[in-house]
Amino acid sequence: MDLKNIVIGIAIIILTIFVAFYGINTIFPSPEYEDFCGEPSREVITVQAECEAAGGKWDHTLAARPLEGEIKGYCDEDFTCRQELDDARETRSKKVFLMALPLGIAIIAFGALVFGLEAVGAGLMGGGVGTLIYGSGAYWPYTENWIRFLISLIGLALIIWLAYYFNKKLDKKKKK
Repeated sequence: MDLKNIVIGIAIIILTIFVAFYGINTIFPSPEYEDFCGEPSREVITVQAECEAAGGKWDHTLAARPLEGEIKGYCDEDFTCRQELDDARETRSKKVFLMALPLGIAIIAFGALVFGLEAVGAGLMGGGVGTLIYGSGAYWPYTENWIRFLISLIGLALIIWLAYYFNKKLDKKKKK
């Protein structure tokens, strides 16, 4: 492959990843902090009961020991809404994963099986790999090790099968 085709392949990799990333983010927009917690409050809550009534969590830990009469703790006002935001992010990450994984595999297969022009096929395959990384990376922090292992094993098996299938198809074309 000459230098022009390498550059074209790299451009196709990058643009394929952009298309997949922004397409998925258009379908599943990322939850925003303000949608769950609103604008930050300027009022400082200094009483534990008021804090909890406002949906916050009272934290008793302080860096230094309080002096006589000082407040013993602080109010984490956004505790509850941050939990809801984290739950929404986890749900979205799972959806992104479930969409990006088959999409990435399909892009790799499409690049390997359909395009005879090496730069285009290789570029699409690279973009498919990037899409797999994006989708898996989005959900990775929320999964258990055994799920990560299983996903990785299935992905590896699929890619090895695809490589054998693609190479057999190329060998048949060369012999004709």
